[in-house]
Amino acid sequence: MKAETTLTNQLLVAMPSLEDSNFAQSVTLICEHAPDKGALGIVINKPLPMTLGEVFEQMDLAAREPAIGAQPVLRGGPVNRERGFVVHRAGSPWDSSHVISEHVQVTTSRDVLAAMARGEGPRDAFVALGYAGWEAGQLEREMHDNAWIALPVDEHILFEMPFEQRWHAVWRHLGIDPGRMSRFAGHA
Repeated sequence: MKAETTLTNQLLVAMPSLEDSNFAQSVTLICEHAPDKGALGIVINKPLPMTLGEVFEQMDLAAREPAIGAQPVLRGGPVNRERGFVVHRAGSPWDSSHVISEHVQVTTSRDVLAAMARGEGPRDAFVALGYAGWEAGQLEREMHDNAWIALPVDEHILFEMPFEQRWHAVWRHLGIDPGRMSRFAGHA
């Protein structure tokens, strides 16, 4: 019997040929994946014209430090764009966290945002609105059609690299110039 392959805790990187406006030049953290159930991910490199301070304001929270409120909010994907996700290093328990790995969690509860506003939140964290979702088999088909590559999570890229540089950084890390790649996939 063949073991199921999961893409959970992988970075899904858009191939240069992917032109979908939601995902062109995107890097997506896969939070959950099961071939028979589908996948859920959060795009980690597409800032919105919105700051964390604006999110705090909508939730009647005040940022203790101006730098916290000035942090950009990401467009996590085209599904449920009003729903917020905090991607952060594992650590303190929050009301509603999903463990992606021993080092990375996603939290959707207000308590983590309140702690961030007070300057007491997770050491490394960012907020995304919305998520990307794939039905059972869809992501595997898209990968077969050369829309994506998957790589293990690199915490430097996830938490330290400026958002706008992440897609290019992945390709540099692989030693590949995406401008020189063929737009067509071959299947033997």
